[in-house]
Amino acid sequence: QVQLVESGGGLVQAGGSLRLSCAGFARTFSSYVMGWFRQAPGKEREFVAAVSPSGGSTYYADSVKGRFTISKDNAKNTVYLQINTLKPEDTALYYCAADRAPILRLTATDIDYWGLGTQVTVSS
Repeated sequence: QVQLVESGGGLVQAGGSLRLSCAGFARTFSSYVMGWFRQAPGKEREFVAAVSPSGGSTYYADSVKGRFTISKDNAKNTVYLQINTLKPEDTALYYCAADRAPILRLTATDIDYWGLGTQVTVSS
């Protein structure tokens, strides 16, 4: 069982930055692929980024490459999502996800554990 708790969301102006955090509560946290998804109102949950269990490999959705950076600190059982140059279309509920499968191309239907999400709202 893995519990995930996100934090760091908020209301920011376009062009600003945020760092989202996801604290994982599990003895085996370091063995999971960790990811971030987001869901805007009226839209499906979409993949944003993933990081390997060691933190050494990452994978991003094309729409966020160059602006989002995912990282993992196994000593702190925490995964981060640094978001730069925020755009209004980044407005969404951001979810942390944990997956036992050794792949970075995560899909929402295959995720083993979800957090409750943290809201990011970008004003223009």
